[in-house]
Order: sequence, then C-alpha cells, then structure tokens
Amino acid sequence: MLFLLEGTLTIVVAFIGYFWLPHSVETAWFLTPEERQYASARVVRDRDIQNAPAAVQEDEHETEDTYDEESRGLLDSSKHSASTITPTRQLVDDRGLSPHDILSAVFNTKIWHILACNVLSAVPVYAFSVFLPLVLAPLTEDANPALINLLTAPPHICGAIVLYFAASYSDKHRIRLKPIMLGLLIMVAGLILVVLLPSSWAVPRYIALNILLSGTYIASPLTVAWISGNTPSPGKRALLLGINGWGNLAGVISAILFRPKYAAGGYIVPFWWTLASVALAAFGYVLFYRRLKHENETRQGILRKWSEDDVEAERVHGRGPLPQQQQWLRRAIDVTRSHAKLASIGDWLEQAVRGREGDDRLTFVYGL
Repeated sequence: MLFLLEGTLTIVVAFIGYFWLPHSVETAWFLTPEERQYASARVVRDRDIQNAPAAVQEDEHETEDTYDEESRGLLDSSKHSASTITPTRQLVDDRGLSPHDILSAVFNTKIWHILACNVLSAVPVYAFSVFLPLVLAPLTEDANPALINLLTAPPHICGAIVLYFAASYSDKHRIRLKPIMLGLLIMVAGLILVVLLPSSWAVPRYIALNILLSGTYIASPLTVAWISGNTPSPGKRALLLGINGWGNLAGVISAILFRPKYAAGGYIVPFWWTLASVALAAFGYVLFYRRLKHENETRQGILRKWSEDDVEAERVHGRGPLPQQQQWLRRAIDVTRSHAKLASIGDWLEQAVRGREGDDRLTFVYGL
C-alpha cells in the first residue's frame, strides 16, 4: 500500500508538472520579463564559455566564478582571441530531440559504463532506505519498533552531512568523480566492518552502519551532475539523464538480496553481496576516470595536428577533418537507402550523423 500510494502521487505530480512547468527560461511564468532576459543571458554566457579559448575562459573565470559547466575548450589560446567565440546553436536552442541526439545517446558507451557503476553503487541506497529497520532489529534486545525506527535516523543524518560537504567540495572545485570514489571508499570501509564484526557486538556494528551510510548518498547525485555538466546538447542530455535513471534497478537488486531468511544471521550474506557490488562500482568509476583522462589527451593530440581553420570548423560546426561517421554506419545508410521502403530510415540516419555536436566534438574536454 505504501508503494502504491507513493507511486500514484508521483504519477499525479508528473502529469501536473508536464503542463505546469515552463518549457524554457523565456516561458517561465513566475519570472518578470526583466528576470527572464537576465536568466536567458546567463544561460547563453555560461554555456558559451566551454567553447571559448583557454585564455578567454580564465578571464571569464576571474570576473565571474559561478558558472557550473565542467567542460573546457582545447583550443590554443595563442591562436585565437575573444572575437572568435561563436554562440553554439546546440547549447542554447530549444529544438527538442533531434536524430543526432537519439543516435549519439544510444551509442554513447560512456552512459552505459556509468549506468552500470551507478546501479551497483546505488544498491546500499535502496537497501538501507527500506531494510535498515530489519538490519537493526537483531541489535536491540526487545526489538521495540519505536526504538528501531529511532535508531535509523542517525545513520541517514550522517549520510546527509557527508553528502553536503562532498557536494559543496565538488561544486567549488568543479570535480565529480573523485568525491564519488571517496564516498564508495567510505562505503567499502563500513561494509567491511559490518561483515567482520559479530552480530552480538551491537554498538560497534551500529557505528559501522553509520560509517556505511555516511558514504552511501554521494555517488548518485554527483553522477547526475557529471552527466548534466558534460552534455551540452539539451536533447541528448535529457536522454542520457533518462538512461541514467535506470539506476533505480538497484532497488530490485536490494529487494532480492535482503530477504527475511537472512535475518537470523544478521543479514551477513546480503552484506557480502552489497560489498561486492560497491567494490565493483568503485573499480568501474576508477576505470571511467582513467578513460576520460585518456580521451581528453587523445583529443588534444589530434587537435595539435590540425590547422587553425580545421580546429575552428570542428569547434563551431563539428566538421573537422575526421570522418563524420563510422564505416558500419555508412554501410547501414547505403543499404537502407537502396530499398524504397527503408529509404526514410536511411535519410534519418544521414541526418543523425551530419556533423558532430556537443561532447562529440573533439574540441570538447570532459570534466572529471
């Protein structure tokens, strides 16, 4: 009944929000015309900063230290001036989803990589949001429901405090992945203590649960922040955030793990599986961090070999010397266009790969 109530309320609010929420800054009914103009100007300025040369970014950063885009330009500041900054259409337009957004999102291997890490790291989030009272029950002598529910508060308070400081540090220094890995390290430490301490040691095990919950809530919100800050195209960003929402599958995994039959043993078996999930997630995030660093270095190496005109063409239009599509995709376009009934699909694919956009451009630098 609880899940039915919560789910129904969510659906109702979502339906109302579809009609109630503004479509863009320019249509925000709760802002005055002056406020809309000011907010729109800030969006344009913040999103154009990321395609600016390095020197321009530094000047802008000195005068305004509040922009939140994580990506940085790779252009040589000695070769360009501020006058070369051209507003990039896909950063500020309101076109909705385009074929390029859909194809780029679906075949974006990074989102599937980080989704797997997000699912594994979120197992403790769902497990202890629902099953913490069951885990705490064996630690109390009389299993008083009021006492058990009261004991669930401190671990979540610890998680909220640590999340606040981790998120503040992340925003201040424009980094996401290192705080995530720190949170996973805290979780691993707490889980190791929980599985090693005897269930009869109520106080030490409860302290271990507080340590565990302290790092539980960092990964998911900072993962969303990383995706948002590293996906300039609005349509693609919406799709990637939707794909990342499949991280809620962690709730299914946690429900399978924390079964009543493990209660007698203090849920040691589910804790071991949770530890394995978090450790694997930490390893995945480390690989993701190294992957982004390698890709940034690779892109920078490619750009050094290009002429100034080629770099500018890539930055503004996504049409540098590299091929616009892979060979298999080119063949797929040719095959579909050769059949009358599939010609429309070929045209759609051709439109989807016409020029690189957003983070697909080699002048885009992934924030870490």
